[in-house]
Amino acid sequence: MQTTTLYVKEATSEGPIINLESILLSTDGVERAIIDVDDGEIKIDYSEDKLSPGQLVTLIEQYGLNVTE
Repeated sequence: MQTTTLYVKEATSEGPIINLESILLSTDGVERAIIDVDDGEIKIDYSEDKLSPGQLVTLIEQYGLNVTE
C-alpha cells in the first residue's frame, strides 16, 4: 500500500468533502482517504498495483475539483 498527499482547494466545506470522500472510497484500489478540513489536505492510502498518484489526480479533477500536490 502507498500513501499520497494531495490538496484540494474546495475540500474545506462540507458538500465538497462528502462528495470527494464518496468518489475516493468507491474507487477500486483506494483503501482510505483522510481529509483535513482546515487546508484541504488529503492523505490517500491506495494499492499501487491498481492506481498511481496521477490517476488519483485525474479522477478527482474529473469531478471539477482543483488538485495541487
